[in-house]
Amino acid sequence: MTVVIMQTYMVKPEKQEEYLSLMKRYREYMETHIASVKELKSWRVFRQVFGGAWGAYIEMLEFDNMAELEKYMTRTFQDGARMKIYKDFMQIVDPNTVTMSVYSPMRF
Repeated sequence: MTVVIMQTYMVKPEKQEEYLSLMKRYREYMETHIASVKELKSWRVFRQVFGGAWGAYIEMLEFDNMAELEKYMTRTFQDGARMKIYKDFMQIVDPNTVTMSVYSPMRF
């Protein structure tokens, strides 16, 4: 069953340009290291444009199932390049605003 991770965070106001550069670097990494992100079905990033607090972002990562998510996360923590991107990310965002939730679809 499909699972979606929703990660929310606020980028520090003075780090907006660095954030855009980092996200481009991450996208390029994923495009050139397809085997290391093969479990990831889709990845989308949204910026808050109305309501709420300025500078908020939401990332959505989609996987076929929880097992695929676990493989992806395990590989992330074993990959030096991805961990460097993650560490840079944590310097750009306000760490007190980072949330991560896992969702599965409803069946009616």
